[in-house]
Amino acid sequence: MIKSATENETLTDELVVERILNGEKHLFENLMRKFNLRLYRIGMAIVNDDQEVEDLMQTAYLNAYVHLNRFEKRSSFGTWLTRIFVNESLHHIKKKKKHHLTDLHTEIAYHNETPLNGLMNDELKTILQNSIAKLPEKYRLVFVMREIEEISTSETMEVLNLSESNVKVRLNRAKEMLRMDLSNQYKMSQLYDFHLTRCDRVVNSVMNRITQIHE
Repeated sequence: MIKSATENETLTDELVVERILNGEKHLFENLMRKFNLRLYRIGMAIVNDDQEVEDLMQTAYLNAYVHLNRFEKRSSFGTWLTRIFVNESLHHIKKKKKHHLTDLHTEIAYHNETPLNGLMNDELKTILQNSIAKLPEKYRLVFVMREIEEISTSETMEVLNLSESNVKVRLNRAKEMLRMDLSNQYKMSQLYDFHLTRCDRVVNSVMNRITQIHE
């Protein structure tokens, strides 16, 4: 019997994984919608291209789905999934570097697709996003995970394989670099919007491909 949306929302990630492995593959959509924003923000910190990030998200989700039986619950499902996605994104960057197809310090070009909601105006939001994009990757990634996505220090350590001191040093260094460009207060939760159309596009594409796996 298919549970209602409300019932599904009360399940832990681990229970959802168990039910997916027992045949309720439609529940994978719940996990994707839960973690879409996190992966998108982290992907933008690494790749700086929203279309490429969407593709990488789909690849990571499919890899996670295909290897779901390897999730051993040693860490949370979110940590496990984030590690898969980060590794996929870093591998993508390395491949592009080898072919001289990218420059990590170029200006973010996607802000016209992410309308501002709330307190920040477009100009300030663009300035902040561009400032973050200029950070070296190792600082930018920690900053996005800790300050924008609000991932805990311990989970950031686990995902990036860093010590606690390294996470703190990189975060502080990132903040120092940003202070050179920013003087106004900003609200982290409004950065890197992942609005419903983008969410639906990723979820629908992955669910279609999962259906094909079972045909």
